[in-house]
Amino acid sequence: MMQDNRPRAEPRLLIPALQGFYAQAIPLSWPLVRVGVGLLLAMHGYGKIGRTTGPAQLLEKMPEIAVIGAELTFLLMATEFVGGICIALGLATRFFAAAAAIEMAVLTFFIYWGNGFGWLSRGYEFVLLWGIVLFAIALRGGGPWSLDRWLGKEL
Repeated sequence: MMQDNRPRAEPRLLIPALQGFYAQAIPLSWPLVRVGVGLLLAMHGYGKIGRTTGPAQLLEKMPEIAVIGAELTFLLMATEFVGGICIALGLATRFFAAAAAIEMAVLTFFIYWGNGFGWLSRGYEFVLLWGIVLFAIALRGGGPWSLDRWLGKEL
């Protein structure tokens, strides 16, 4: 049987009076996700500035990369802090979101995987969620309300 790939119409609203609200709110959904994720990621990276505790734990679990300890610490901080700010602004969005998604994939599968799923037991639950959302941002890009769009160029 052939699959019908035609786009389907939006479902009818249960409360039609909300149509105006949704028409105004829907364009804000993508910037809201991008800015929220970007600012939270930037705050997470800000906590790494001048500290080596988090990256030191990473190096303990992956001793084969210990030779690049200081560089790795700087790379993680830059990916999260600078990348988070850029994601929030929608500047080089795909590049920074992809870099952060790769970081989250490494953390998920090499650092937290052995602890199980639940975050309360230091599992991979939220790191995986971060990675999926960052990957989605990398696929979508900055969107219409971004510096990428204003500049007219993106990766």
